[in-house]
Amino acid sequence: MPTENSIKIMPKAVVCEESNLRGDITFSAGCVVHPSATVIAEAGPIIIGENCILEEYTTIAHRLQAGASWNANNILSIGTHNVFEVGCTVEAARIGDKNVFESKCFVGPGVTVPSGCVVGAGIRMHTEQLLAENTIVYGQQALQREGMEKQSSQTLQIDFLRKVLPNYHHLRKPNHDPKKARSVV
Repeated sequence: MPTENSIKIMPKAVVCEESNLRGDITFSAGCVVHPSATVIAEAGPIIIGENCILEEYTTIAHRLQAGASWNANNILSIGTHNVFEVGCTVEAARIGDKNVFESKCFVGPGVTVPSGCVVGAGIRMHTEQLLAENTIVYGQQALQREGMEKQSSQTLQIDFLRKVLPNYHHLRKPNHDPKKARSVV
């Protein structure tokens, strides 16, 4: 793992200072990271797509497997418009767009979550698996069914949080502008 953190925050992202961020992490435009959220990029960089919400006590981890070492090419790419609710822990191998990880769920490192999925409150997914798109995981036995409707984006919630969080929490300043980062060849 690199010796120091490399946190990139794009313009229009709201990242609370009280969040716990370790490793090489990029927050795209529109992301909202609540206080006490944790993101650990132990195995390689994590790139969080636009308009994702990480609520309190959420943990997103890209952990090292036994015998492996940090690799800059081992990227955990998280899609856009995902919601990580209070207390969930997500270590998934890949995460697509418009997923909801409900409160206190656990998604292990062998799970691939494509797009439009909902992992219900308290669900524990430890076994390696690839969910089908628009899958809803629910109940004590982690039953799965196909969702009938597409997941909607959380635009109203994001707009509200972007206005309210700065009134009550210190924020990390945006420090990366992709327009300025492009080099002239």
